[in-house]
Amino acid sequence: MANSQPIRVGLMGFGQTGRQLYELASRSDDIEIVAIADIGAPKILHYLLCSEIKESERHTLEGNFLVNPRFKSRLIHIDRPEAMPWDIYGVDVVIDATGKYREARDMQAHLDNGAPRVILRSLPVDSIDRIIVPGVNDQAAMVSDRMISAGSATSSALCLLLKILSSRFEIECASMTSVHAYTSDQALQDYAGSDFRRSRSAAENIIPNTHEAHLWLHEILPEMSDKVLTYVLNVPIHEGCLLDTNIVMKDAKVGIEDVNDAMRSAAEDYPGIVGFTDDPIVSSDVIGSSLSLLFDTKGTVKAGTQTIKTLSWYENIGHAARLLDVVRLYSTLESKGEVA
Repeated sequence: MANSQPIRVGLMGFGQTGRQLYELASRSDDIEIVAIADIGAPKILHYLLCSEIKESERHTLEGNFLVNPRFKSRLIHIDRPEAMPWDIYGVDVVIDATGKYREARDMQAHLDNGAPRVILRSLPVDSIDRIIVPGVNDQAAMVSDRMISAGSATSSALCLLLKILSSRFEIECASMTSVHAYTSDQALQDYAGSDFRRSRSAAENIIPNTHEAHLWLHEILPEMSDKVLTYVLNVPIHEGCLLDTNIVMKDAKVGIEDVNDAMRSAAEDYPGIVGFTDDPIVSSDVIGSSLSLLFDTKGTVKAGTQTIKTLSWYENIGHAARLLDVVRLYSTLESKGEVA
């Protein structure tokens, strides 16, 4: 651990990602979540947390505090960055896990209210200091960064796949479709929203959707900029996602086993982040995996002379784990006071 004292984290948003961050932090030895901002009632937030984990007795509610064997977290009924007084709680960093406040002005509001640094759990809307995807561009982090995005579960999986394969083979272009579990911002029944397709029931439909990962590749993985298209199909499952990627190789000699062997090797190079499976798994088998990318060797096929189709699995808790990795990365930089 870079510092002798635990890293003090403030958390905005206690949805699925927020709860996963809390649970992972409670089992770490270097991170404490000291304050949580959410509009939910404390009893309900505690109930939701306990309903999702096996050892629910580890987490208790004492007034407005969530308590576990390692630390206690103050629950605050606030849902806007500009309303949260982070300076009172002495946080080292804030994770905005809402998925809503993605603009630089919202991140600035966290900073103005006492957060030394803020990390988004999603891709940003506009330009910020840095987008860091662990395993892909950690070395780009600088101690001066204040507004940071850790990407998303999908963008992390995609960028890892592309980085690994592009380091071994020359890629002409690629297209990715994420077969993604429905999300909390979708309606479970048909309900008029801002988008026609996303106004349809998430529980009953496969819903085509766009994804922004390709828009930020120039910052995360510059060598793949303007070479990748990204798309999403939201499907009626609660957890477990699949990355379906078609990659056009420049060298027609690259075959199925070449790609599979490259990904098997990568599992050793990226421990805890990338894995592979030779088993015929399905989406429920990946639930609970803290990997950002689980490569499915049985899903690799070749079409024509240059196109390789791959399948990879990932789950939201993997992204929660990477968010904490980004917290640790910047804490280490802070202790050194230098570029990564």
